[in-house]
This record gives sequence, C-alpha cells and structure tokens, in this order.
Amino acid sequence: MKEFFPISGYWRGVKDGNKTALALYERHYSCYKYADGRVRKLFCGPGEKTVLITHKADALFVWRKFIDDSGQQGINCAVFRNEGDILSSDLIKEAMDIAWRRWPGERFYTYVNKDKIRSTNPGYCFKVAGWQLCGFTKGGLIILEKHA
Repeated sequence: MKEFFPISGYWRGVKDGNKTALALYERHYSCYKYADGRVRKLFCGPGEKTVLITHKADALFVWRKFIDDSGQQGINCAVFRNEGDILSSDLIKEAMDIAWRRWPGERFYTYVNKDKIRSTNPGYCFKVAGWQLCGFTKGGLIILEKHA
C-alpha cells in the first residue's frame, strides 16, 4: 500500500482510489453501485478530501469539503467504517484532529441512515466523540454535527 502522506496515531493518509481504502468503502452501507456495472476507481466524489485508513487497514474515514446540495455547510464525514478493535469514538476524535489541522475552525457534519445500521442508538460512536444531533434530511437521514 503506497502512502500519500504519513500521519501519526491510528491513521495514515492515502489517495482517493487506494485499493485497500476502496475495498473498505465497498463494504460500507453508503457505497454507490453503478447500474451499468462499471468498475469504480475513485470513491470520494468531487471537492477537497482527506482519505484516512488505519495502519492495519481495518478502518476508513473520508472527509470532504464540497458544495452540498442539501445546504449543509462545513466539512462532511462522507464515510466512516471500522472493522477493527479500536473504539470507533477514538478513531473519530483523532480524525477530527487531523481535519481541524487542514480546515481550522470548520464545522463537521455527517449523515446516518438509521435503517442501514444495527445500532439501536444510530450515530452513537459520533455522539461519544462529542457530536450532536442537528436535524434530519428530507429523506429521513440523521444529521450530526460537531463545532470547533
């Protein structure tokens, strides 16, 4: 696995399209499947992005700064998947520290689809990391946010 930029702690940065990161993304509930069967090469979408995977390659975190059609402002946690034994809230806290170094003082937000996860408390790991409920999308997704 080729590193794009090293980061201390649990995470290291890789490029969008990194094969290991892509494999983790494809196991995430939000993974978009092309109807025409195209093979995906990139997975983050447009805008500024930071793609993080753990050193064991068992967790993925993607930050995106882009113009969100829903009107949300700030830096979006586009994907978080943890298949390892490190507490998800600890991974989130460290990912936030990394993102705040890149985008100081920005608001973070994410969407959680309560129907696609097993938890009876959707977004619990984000809440433990200090995030708060700020609303719902028209489609019923939970919106969580964290301010600097």
